[in-house]
Formats: sequence, structure tokens, C-alpha cells
Amino acid sequence: MRTRIALAVALLVALALTGSGAIVYLIEHDRNREQARGEVDQELEEFIRFQDDGVDPRTGEPFEGVVPLLQVFLDRNVPSPSEAFLAWYDDEPIPGQDPGDDAYLGDPEFDRIVEELTPTNGSRLWTSPSDGEVLIAVQSVQFEGDDRVGALVVVQELSERDALLNETMRTYAIVAFLSLLLVLVIGWWQSGRLLAPLRTLRSTAERIGATDLSQRLPVSGHDDITALTRTVNGMLDRLESAFISQKRFLDDAGHELRTPLTVLSGHLELLDASSPEEVEATRDLLLDEVDRMARLTRDLILLAKSDRPDFLRIGRVDLDELVEDLVAKARGLGDRHWQYDGAPAIGIDMDRQRITQAVLQLADNAVKHTQEGDEIAIGADSAAGLVTIWVRDTGTGVPPADREHIFERFGRGAVRENDEGFGLGLSIVRAIAVGHGGTAHVEDAPSGGARFVLTLPLRQPRPKETEPWPAS
Repeated sequence: MRTRIALAVALLVALALTGSGAIVYLIEHDRNREQARGEVDQELEEFIRFQDDGVDPRTGEPFEGVVPLLQVFLDRNVPSPSEAFLAWYDDEPIPGQDPGDDAYLGDPEFDRIVEELTPTNGSRLWTSPSDGEVLIAVQSVQFEGDDRVGALVVVQELSERDALLNETMRTYAIVAFLSLLLVLVIGWWQSGRLLAPLRTLRSTAERIGATDLSQRLPVSGHDDITALTRTVNGMLDRLESAFISQKRFLDDAGHELRTPLTVLSGHLELLDASSPEEVEATRDLLLDEVDRMARLTRDLILLAKSDRPDFLRIGRVDLDELVEDLVAKARGLGDRHWQYDGAPAIGIDMDRQRITQAVLQLADNAVKHTQEGDEIAIGADSAAGLVTIWVRDTGTGVPPADREHIFERFGRGAVRENDEGFGLGLSIVRAIAVGHGGTAHVEDAPSGGARFVLTLPLRQPRPKETEPWPAS
């Protein structure tokens, strides 16, 4: 990937430099031609002014013909090293111009071009065998009474200009090549820096095992790869949570099921099959243990599911109606003095069934720790975007040392007689509260006893699978 990125950047830069060089070359090439045409036009304009003046500066008299005019102009104007002035008369070079002094004289192709341009006073590019590309421009002249036509031919050589341009482009090519190498090196280094989190991701993934899911990727920056790093870290968090939940479930199940299985095995081993009374008693005892194992298994499975995204089914619930319904359902748990502490008439986002399960579990605990006629109340309130739902009683209360412990799995405080619970009820209540983004705790009730409180957010956030990535 690093090589691909570096080569892709180098290719794009090479195309950009090549395209820029080609455009510059074409522009400068055309500019050279325009400058050559400008210089040729300047020479022809001087000849036109000289022709319009019509006076021989040597004698002060008007020119007697085309040939003297052309000869005097050639004598008085010295061409630049890249120019040549030639005189034509009656479709032939004027005598006295030595073909050896200039390679153009005597060339049939050159003569043909001059003959074609003389009637129109035009210009044309021509590639000379000896001097390369040249610009030929013709300005004709004719005197009254003379049917023959003369012409001044200006030849502008372009090879020197092209040589300078080619030298400039060679320098550009060297600089562009060095720049390309520099871009390639920087692209290689920068792509390695950008892809470093991916290499770290690979090495971290290689170190992650079934017994160690604590490895995380370092997060820095605000680019797409950083967003990917956060997403992978979130995935690792979820995987670690799932593995921890699975391990806890297996540990809890193995620990708690060991005793009833031992009881079952021991009674079966000691069973006297020939005694109907012993078989009946053993049967009743084993069925009771099986029921306890089934209830324990259901509770453990519920706790294991609490970490899953589909544990809750969020819907809109009227809080006052919910609390009234909870009080009505709780009355069947025991002969107590049930009270409705009131609730605001607002809507809240929650899983109605799970919250009902949690509150009734708290009410059942309150029944277990109170006597007939004791008061148990259920109510709710709302403030600062939070909703609190409580179950209070006038029982013995919960000692401060046990208030956190009782919400742990298999954590139990003072156990009353005939209480066959496993210590999972309050851990289920906390799991339901945490699943809603809230908390569960216990405190002293104002009238004595305990007050168990669920604190939930009024609004549940929309579920998101991943965080949105930034624009590049």
C-alpha cells in the first residue's frame, strides 16, 4: 500500500510536470515565432518608409529604378546575425549577391517560395537544409513605367531561438526530475506515516488472543485513519465486553450449578429403588432442585443478554401511567400497605417490559424484607433531563457496607429465613438500568427503611453502529 501510494503520487506529479513543460514549450515556441515576425515586420516597415521617401541619399535625387533602391537599402542596413536581406528583381536575385555568402541563394525551393510570396507580400515558414526552420517575408516594389517587379526578402533564422528554448527545457527537465525524486521520497515517508496506524492495527491484531483482549490502538489526529482507529477500538471494546460477559456467565453457571448438581448426584447414588417412599421423597427433592437450576439458568441468561444491542426495545412510555400500573401489579406480591407516591405526566424513552421487570423485582425484595402491614411505595419524578423511579419501604433498611455489594452478581446482604434467591435479582435490576444509560442504587428512605432508585435519561440516543468520519 505504501509503495502504491508513493508511486501514484509520483505518477500524478510526473504527469503534471510533463504537461506543464509541454504547455510552456508550446507557448514559448509560438512566442519565438511571434517575435521573429515582429522583427521581420519592423524591417519591412523601414523598407516601406525608405521606398515612400524615394530619394537616393547619395545623390539627393529620386531613385531611377527598383534595382538602385534595393541596392542602397541593402548597403545602408546591416542584418542581425540571425537575419539575411536579399533583393529580387524580375523573379531573380539581383546580380552582385554572392550565392556563396548566403546558403539561400540558388536553392530552388527558396526561389519558388519567394516567387509565390512576391505578389501578396506575405510570409512563410520554411525548413532550410542547412539552417533549419526559417521565416521568409517578402515586400515587393515597383516603379511607374516598369512592368517588372522587385522585392526585398527578409529571412529570419529561428534555429538560435529554438536552441535557447531547448536549452531552457533541458534545464526544466532536470529540475522536474529532481523535484519528482523529492516528491517520491516525501510521498514514501508521508504515506508510511499515514499508514502507521494500519501497521499498528495489524500488529495489535496479531497480539490479541482469546485470553487477552486489552490491546488498543493509539489514537491521534482527526483524519479518516484516526476515525478508523476509533472504530476498531470500539469494536475491540465490544469484543472484550462480550468475552468478559461470556466468561462471567460460564464462571457463574459453573459455580452456582455445581451445588445442585452435587445434590442431584448424591441423592441418586444413595437412592434405594426398592423403597417407594424414598423414591417419592427423592423425586420431590430433585424436582425442586431442577426448578431452582432452571430459574438460575434463566437469570444468568438474562444477565448475559444485557450486554447485547437487542436487550432493550425502546418505545415512548407515559411515566404516570407506567407507575400506576406498577403499583397495581405489585399489590399481588404480598399483603402490604401499598402506596402511590405520584409521577409527572411526561413521556420517556424506555423499554416498558424491562423497567416493569426491574421495579417489580425491587418490590419483591421489599416484600421479603418487610412484615404484613408495612408500607411499600412506588413513585417517580423528573428533573434536569433525568427520571427517577423508586421503591421505598419501612423495613429494616440496608447497611451502608452492603449497598454496593448487593447489586453485584450473587451478592447478598442479610438473608431472611426461607429466602431461596441466588443474589441475581438486584444485579438484573442494575443491568436493566445501565442498559438504558442510567444507574441503580439504594439509600435510606425518609420514613425509615430502604429506598431503591432507578435513575434514567429522559431521552434515549439514536443507535449508531459507527462514528461518522471527517471530510477529506
